[in-house]
Amino acid sequence: MNTKVTIAGVELKNPVMTASGTFGSGEEYSEFVDLNRLGAVVTKGVANVPWAGNPTPRVAETYGGMLNAIGLQNPGVEVLIQRDLLFLKQYQTKVIVNVCGKTIEDYCEVVERLSDQAVDLLEINISCPNVKEGGIAFGQDPKAVETITKELKKRAKQPIIMKLSPNVTSISDMAKAAEAGGADALSLINTLTGMKIDIEKRCFALANKTGGLSGPAIKPIAVRMVYQAANAVTLPIIGMGGIVTAEDAIEFLMAGATAVSVGTANFFRPAATIEVIEGIEQYMERHGIEDITELVGCVR
Repeated sequence: MNTKVTIAGVELKNPVMTASGTFGSGEEYSEFVDLNRLGAVVTKGVANVPWAGNPTPRVAETYGGMLNAIGLQNPGVEVLIQRDLLFLKQYQTKVIVNVCGKTIEDYCEVVERLSDQAVDLLEINISCPNVKEGGIAFGQDPKAVETITKELKKRAKQPIIMKLSPNVTSISDMAKAAEAGGADALSLINTLTGMKIDIEKRCFALANKTGGLSGPAIKPIAVRMVYQAANAVTLPIIGMGGIVTAEDAIEFLMAGATAVSVGTANFFRPAATIEVIEGIEQYMERHGIEDITELVGCVR
């Protein structure tokens, strides 16, 4: 039984990885999860300089999910290299670094700094606000998606995964723009913009007013968007959004994803990634599936 998949020439032992921002560098989860069993570990978003993030409160529970407005708090790329990548070197798993920035130059600086590091793939978070364009996220404008992808491809030594925002009219257009810019793969979806109000305090639950909605509540939207993107481009896709169980992950594979990321589930089921891996193996055995690629995009 073969569970190996390939993303942009990088072979993963199975299609299950962690979603950025939900697993740190893996160190805090290593007592619950054998990182060697994961297809890949995706780091928290990293910028060229440390980011303080948003004021608190910045996390709120919702029905079937959570809102977060962390603001991509991170210690910067130098700490990632000296601390997180050093930790991950001891494991036999692929490493994907999530990159964020406020200008194209910010992204380029991080990508260039990582060019000689033990990193297998770069995931580019284009849901960041583009400060030079008045704060609209890079990922909400097809021209911006194509432009930033082209610029990063000129500088990157590792394959580039463009992480798409769902807060758009057409996910297909965004996928096509990333492909036109030379992306090696796509990952989707990032969080949906949401809001919660505390009716007793008569105030917003988050200091930022709005936040990113993640968790099981968004899964049907995510599956639909992965399906649309998979039918719009020829790039490999990493699907995410509300995956808790193997059944959830298999839905994404059938919709056209080559691999999947487990995110919010890590917070309430620390061993969720391992459970998903084992569940996929059991499903394949039960249905007599020899190669996991048989499942990818099998629903048309």
